[in-house]
Formats: sequence, C-alpha cells, structure tokens
Amino acid sequence: MPNSLGRIATFAATLCLTSSLALAQFPQPDGGGLERGVLPARWLSQGNKCMEIPDWQIHEYNKDFYILRQSPCTDFEKPLIFLFFGKDKALLADTGSANGNLVPSLKIVMNRWLAMNHRTSIPLIVTHTHSHEDHTWGDKAVQAMNDPAFPVTFVASDIEAQKKFYGIKNWPTDVVQYDLGGRILDIIPIPGHTHEDLAFYDRNTGILLTGDTLYPGRIFVEHFAEFQESVVRLAKWTEGKPIAHTLGDHIEQTTTPFLDYPEGTLFQPEEHELAMPVGSLIELRDALLSMNGRPRRLAMRDFSIYPMEFGLITREERKHVEAYMKEQKEHMWDPQK
Repeated sequence: MPNSLGRIATFAATLCLTSSLALAQFPQPDGGGLERGVLPARWLSQGNKCMEIPDWQIHEYNKDFYILRQSPCTDFEKPLIFLFFGKDKALLADTGSANGNLVPSLKIVMNRWLAMNHRTSIPLIVTHTHSHEDHTWGDKAVQAMNDPAFPVTFVASDIEAQKKFYGIKNWPTDVVQYDLGGRILDIIPIPGHTHEDLAFYDRNTGILLTGDTLYPGRIFVEHFAEFQESVVRLAKWTEGKPIAHTLGDHIEQTTTPFLDYPEGTLFQPEEHELAMPVGSLIELRDALLSMNGRPRRLAMRDFSIYPMEFGLITREERKHVEAYMKEQKEHMWDPQK
C-alpha cells in the first residue's frame, strides 16, 4: 500500500464509521438566527428551447446571496456560480464555463444590488472553488470589466495565490475566516478533485459550498488519497455547525434514486434538486473509507464516486461519451429528434 494510502488507513482507523454526527441544535425551531432564503423549485435550463433560455439564470436566494446557473445551450456542464454580498465587499465564487458570457449578467446583479442598497460602489472579490476550466473560463472577461462601481480583486485558483490572499499558513489543514463586512465566510481547503479546491461556509445563511467535491452527480476524484483526507476533514469540521444547505457546482443526477443523466446531456427535465443535506457529506466520507485505500466506482442514492487516477474511466467509455456529446449538440435546436 502506498504511503499516502497507508496514512489514510491509519487516520480512518481512529474514526467511527457510523453515520452519526454531532449536528448543531437550536433550542427552538425558529430558524436559529440564520438568514432565510429560497432555492429554485425548477431551473430554466430544465427546459429544452435554447431560444428561451438566457445565457445565465439569476436566482435570488435572499437579498444578499445570489446563485447563477449557466445555460445548457452554451455548455452541457451547466455550472453554478455563487455571489455573496457583505457590507464592505462582495465575493464571487467561480466565473463559469466556455461561451458563458458571464459579464452582462454579473453586471445586472451588481448594479441592481447597488441600487437596492442606495450605494454607488462595492469592491468585488473573484475567487474559485477549483481550477477546472468549466469554473474559470470567464476569468479574463471578469478581470477586464474595469467598472469603478465594483473594482475587482482577482484570486487565481492556485494554492499559493489562495494561501497569500486568505492568509492560509498550513495548507490544507488550516481553516481561515474572511470577513465581507458583517458576513464571515470560512475558507476551507479540500484538495483532491484538483489540488486547489476550496469549500466556503457562509455563517449568515448556514450554506456550505462544496464545489465539485460533493454535488448530485458524478464525483470525479483525481487524487484519491488527498480527496479522502479532505472529505474526512470537512465532515469533522461541520460537526456542531448549522448547515442549512450543501450546494455543489453541478446537477447531474435525476430525481430517480441511483440514476444520473449521461455525461454531455444538455436538457435535464427531471433533475435532482441542487441542495443536499450535510448527511450526504457523511455518506461520501463513509463510502470512501469503506474502500480501504482501493479506489473503485460506487453509485450512491444521490451521487456517484468516479475515481480517475487509477484508470477507472475506460477508453471505450470516453468514446461513447464523445459520440453522445456530438449527438446532443447536433440536435440542441430540435431536441425532439
């Protein structure tokens, strides 16, 4: 067993492998002081008419937190990005995928928030959940906005840039706080999907952003030992904290348990809801630990684990995916075919 996997096995032996978790409890069922919000019952991208679907759907969770989802007509990945507003700064997590043309929609949200709050400007921090292109493609356009109403501070999605900006001394074990002004975000390194992954916990809403580490769909694991360590550490960190929703960067699962949409699917009319309970994180942790350092593909009720570093994605599967993607794009304007 490689040293890294041996270290994981030793670490895992100290954990209880049941799904029990010391969840935060409030004395009354009154919301516990968390800011309330609403998630969409249905996304516009679940439709199948590209002429009617905007490049980005803007969803107001509440007056200071917004979720934007990219249209399937621009990229089958349909990534989600997240925008927090504090009193002093705003923070944007990710910039979308190819052909996303994020800037017009981002400017709409920023300018309307300023108008709603009778303000003329607010600094904007642009950061990322991880470095894959479907979450960083819009970086250059956002950096080039050059709008005095929301001057941009850009944080590249690499370890050293993130350590420097957030003040992370010991990567990946330190959890640090970043204050937007009356809104503290906990910045949590969770490498494994890529080496640079970050999770964000918003204390105001109790929302935990998990990027591509956990979402309803295929969890591609590029660095298994590192990924497992991060999931174990993140699950431990959530103990005693109120988690209202766990939100990832994609939706790929259907509403039918154990069934996902094939990779490359444009329109997903019966897709799983975006939010997942914190118990899904515990399920992911326990599933990883059950592999005892021998990665394998595993379908859970609401997500699937896809290890990649040991060649578990076959050449034939990749050919099938590419052919399916091509077919989907050819019929994007006439999905009935």
